[in-house]
Amino acid sequence: MEIKGRFDHFNVNVTDLDRSLRFYEKALGLREVGRKEAADGSFILAYLGDQTTGFRLELTWLRDHPQPYELGENESHLCVRVEGDYEEARRFHKEMGCVCFENEQMGLYFINDPDDYWIEVLPVK
Repeated sequence: MEIKGRFDHFNVNVTDLDRSLRFYEKALGLREVGRKEAADGSFILAYLGDQTTGFRLELTWLRDHPQPYELGENESHLCVRVEGDYEEARRFHKEMGCVCFENEQMGLYFINDPDDYWIEVLPVK
């Protein structure tokens, strides 16, 4: 049997859903495309889309987890390609104060979201 998987979504847990929604829209143009809320209010899943692909970023807010998440040495990251002037995007992210790592030699940089998840930013080309 050969399984043919396809990417659907990636999840990160967040401590302040509204703050994270604002960040992802401002920094990367990702907008909420769906939501699921627990009947008892214990969790909210907000799905963000890029209006180009079918891939979604799931932000999970848990009522009973108000403290920051311990990310440890997790080396995983999300990567987003941005259209337009890449250097202008980098300047914008620096003005936002969210650039956390730059590798000039490789021509890339990372931003971190309000919960300190790292997002690699690359040009479309």
